[in-house]
Amino acid sequence: MNPEQFFQVLQEKGIELDAQQKQQFSIYFHNLIEWNKKINLTALTVEADVYLKHFYDSVTAAFYFDFTDVKSICDVGAGAGFPSIPLKICFPHLQITIVDSLKKRIGFLNQLALDLSLNQVAFYHDRAENFGKNTKFRESFDMVTARAVARMSVLSELCLPLVKRQGVFLAMKGAKAKEEVDQAKLAIELLGGELKSIHTFTLPQEESERSIIEIYKTRKTPKKYPRKPGIPNKDPID
Repeated sequence: MNPEQFFQVLQEKGIELDAQQKQQFSIYFHNLIEWNKKINLTALTVEADVYLKHFYDSVTAAFYFDFTDVKSICDVGAGAGFPSIPLKICFPHLQITIVDSLKKRIGFLNQLALDLSLNQVAFYHDRAENFGKNTKFRESFDMVTARAVARMSVLSELCLPLVKRQGVFLAMKGAKAKEEVDQAKLAIELLGGELKSIHTFTLPQEESERSIIEIYKTRKTPKKYPRKPGIPNKDPID
């Protein structure tokens, strides 16, 4: 998917980008490739792949969820900024917080935000388990997103504690999403969430399966969650 095809598909979906926003995606791509020579950010370096599998894939969340009423988003384990930075470019009003455990990636994001002239963005070098215990951030976000970070039972424990009541946790997954959700039912319920929907579709051109899982926060998360770093992954709630 080349840049023009990307912009055309977004336009068809009702997301109109101006010249500055289009330029921001171009700068994003070039920064990603340059920094990738120094630190491992992505296995994808061809422009068409980055636009399809990173930029387009990130923005698909907006095809199924209305971001106009969302103010604050926390992106857990965003890596090189996916999905939150492409969403921020498309919807500049969003207040983006990214938490990632690798300091070098946070360095990349800080420079990227400067080069893209982004405001209302904050990047934290931390483990999601610790971040979710921080009273400044716990249950404070309208939305928490995660893209291909961990299986749903683990991801729910990392993300739902950060979602405010009546907020939403949006998990972006590949194939077998329904199977993951079935295995995570206990965790989702225990942590105060309720499954609303699973949107499954295929990426254009390459036809690989994607799913967006929409979970609403209906109750406060019990104080004991998330557990200490590493435990959710070693001993998932299931």
